Amino acid sequence: MPVTPASPGCLSGIRVLDLTQFEAGTTCTEALAWMGADIAKVEPPRGEAGRTGFGDAYYFMMYNANKRSITVNLKEERGLALVKEMAKKADVFAENFAPGAVERLGLGYDVVSAINPGIIYAQVKGFGAGSPYEKGLSFDPIAQAAGGAMSITGERDGRPVKPGPTIGDTGTGMLMAFSIVSALFDRARTGKGRRLQVAMQDSVMHYSRGGFITQARTGKAAPRRPAANNPPGGIFPCKPGGPNDYVYMTTSRANPEHWPRLLKLIGREDLIGDPRYDTPDARLKCEAEVDELVASWTRERTKHEAMAQLSAVGVPAGAVLDTQELVDEPSFYERGILQIMTHGERKMAMPTWPVRFDGVPAEVKSAPLLGEHTAEVLTDWLGLDAAAIAALRQDGIV
Repeated sequence: MPVTPASPGCLSGIRVLDLTQFEAGTTCTEALAWMGADIAKVEPPRGEAGRTGFGDAYYFMMYNANKRSITVNLKEERGLALVKEMAKKADVFAENFAPGAVERLGLGYDVVSAINPGIIYAQVKGFGAGSPYEKGLSFDPIAQAAGGAMSITGERDGRPVKPGPTIGDTGTGMLMAFSIVSALFDRARTGKGRRLQVAMQDSVMHYSRGGFITQARTGKAAPRRPAANNPPGGIFPCKPGGPNDYVYMTTSRANPEHWPRLLKLIGREDLIGDPRYDTPDARLKCEAEVDELVASWTRERTKHEAMAQLSAVGVPAGAVLDTQELVDEPSFYERGILQIMTHGERKMAMPTWPVRFDGVPAEVKSAPLLGEHTAEVLTDWLGLDAAAIAALRQDGIV
């Protein structure tokens, strides 16, 4: 039975002054929005760069659900003063401008914390304070290169490859969102605000911790696609042979039953107990032969058939599903994990926050149109009346 998404409401009453753009910062504030926080997204009159810099609205839609948009001209003193008044009412201030930009705007930590000592001031940058690249600009691929992820991604003897998921952007935003909630919890006990700073490079290193295990174990840089320590394991071809017609299957040293289960499934019970293949170390010596044994079976099945049959006998497996296949899967909509966002005339299937609260996923509300909530936010946050807001509009401040 389909579920009805709803806000968990955990952060209801928390106000976030959101000066983020593109993805790393906007992902952070979007996570807070899903939890029920009131996100006032402050944009210049032309819109934030992520809204206008990619040729269409879909990029902006994906990372700005459940927020309210207010346009303010921060180059005008009255516009800056308006945002400072909002800072007095905010619980969180978030920004991910280029290094030094927020200070040049007149909204650096010293200024904002003096206005509101209890504020949680959150900053996302490419590289950390003290890094030799501290002033450098960064986007997701830069962080994934400099943070180690690319070096451990790709074929064993091939070039490094950027992982598809944006762990440099979205991954950094999620780490900051958790840190903001932790700081808010601490503030409830101490009354003190916090300055939070995260570098995208440092975040990617955090997500690449597995590579550091290999580094510690071998004393050498972690390689790309290291040999499986318990063959068979990896991506195996399936019919009809399209670009994503593969199934990923793995066997674990922690469960030696995976190998005999697999042999029974593929009709090779005769190899159970064969000393050439009976142990992980033995299979390592003939990994290519073992992989081909499995591939000859998967080639006769679709990836969905292979996944279903492997999973049914207790062998871990996953079909390589592309975004079209995921969007077309009805169970995601029935469970509320995929929802349709409407933004003006556009519609888009969008993954929501994946954690269910009491069995219910978070609701996806439309990303705001530019300046859609300017009057509403100024009334809610600052108590301005219609005449005051009209005057600000007349003077080009909002």
